[in-house]
Amino acid sequence: MSDAPFRPYAPGSQPPLDAPAYRSTGLRHPAQALVPLPTGHTLTERRAPQFSAQRYLEATDLSRTASGAAQGERIVVAGQVTDEDGRPVPGVMIEIWQANAAGRYNHPGDQHAAPLDPHFHGAGRVFSDAEGRYRFTSIKPGAYPWRNHHNAWRPNHIHYSLFGPGFAQRLVTQMYFPGDPLLALDPIFNTVPDAAARQRLVSAFNLDITQPEWALGYRFDFVLRGRSETPFETLLEQD
Repeated sequence: MSDAPFRPYAPGSQPPLDAPAYRSTGLRHPAQALVPLPTGHTLTERRAPQFSAQRYLEATDLSRTASGAAQGERIVVAGQVTDEDGRPVPGVMIEIWQANAAGRYNHPGDQHAAPLDPHFHGAGRVFSDAEGRYRFTSIKPGAYPWRNHHNAWRPNHIHYSLFGPGFAQRLVTQMYFPGDPLLALDPIFNTVPDAAARQRLVSAFNLDITQPEWALGYRFDFVLRGRSETPFETLLEQD
């Protein structure tokens, strides 16, 4: 999301395309080496189309619909989008999607035996401001079973998709919650080999973000490039 020279990230800080413990990567990772484009991205790929709050309306409160409030533990998530030098990155479109408090997505593909919430759609959108900051309100998502192995459960998590000034500039990641006992067992979280890099996927409880008698607050920052880059899964399909 910048035209500055790329600083390589530390080895082990990003997930591999083929992670045997995450079984479905074996069905979809490239079987041959990737072929880099000699000229890189063109100006069109880097600059168009433009995503802006004027064209794509923000939806910063996932905790309720027009008909009522969602069930579950209300949370506020806030943070900052920066580059590898700590400089704020404004105007980043951040898409959010997650399961409800019972661990079920509002999607026809999710049919596991947990209730849907008529007041929770599980999707939102926010843009980083001039200081790279973002903020939204939601419900803490529940854990849910998946069929990666016998008795497999995904930790509580929120998905993010970050768009830069051009369509080709898209990054995808997940945010987890501190103290979740399922993190040690989760193959997706543990596809990132480096322990310090994995911890960059875990939000931090924050009392300043917490709203009295309303919602607990969590801070989650994005670093887009360089050796301290947030682990992203752009080349993997998300579960």
